[in-house]
Amino acid sequence: MGAGPDARFGHPLGIGRGPGWTELAAAVAAAMPPTEIETIYLFRPLKREGREWGTAVVTRCVPDGGGGGAGGGRLRVYTARYMLVVRGKERGRSKVEVEEVALSPADVVTQVMQAAADRTGEAEPPVAVGRSAWYEG
Repeated sequence: MGAGPDARFGHPLGIGRGPGWTELAAAVAAAMPPTEIETIYLFRPLKREGREWGTAVVTRCVPDGGGGGAGGGRLRVYTARYMLVVRGKERGRSKVEVEEVALSPADVVTQVMQAAADRTGEAEPPVAVGRSAWYEG
């Protein structure tokens, strides 16, 4: 795993670490090469009734001529979620899923992330980090 947030984004990494996030990062790496990840948007996890739920939105550069990256090309967008049992007899049990949900122009993704935070009433928008927050190199 990486050693903190990607300096390009200027956010401290207060979320995105811990057992649930570690399993989610492994599932994302199994779904795509980490070198193709453009940005990871981390939503604050929810903890309730002995369980923790975490959500990340991962953008991936389109390698086949679709552009990608900060230059305004298209990105594949994935929703990655985990549920981790943190208390009780089933402590440590988890469920993770990674699903491709969109192909979007890069400049639209940031607007959608802010709108998602506004719509859900979250005080903070998701934290944008680079792939180095979870992966080496």
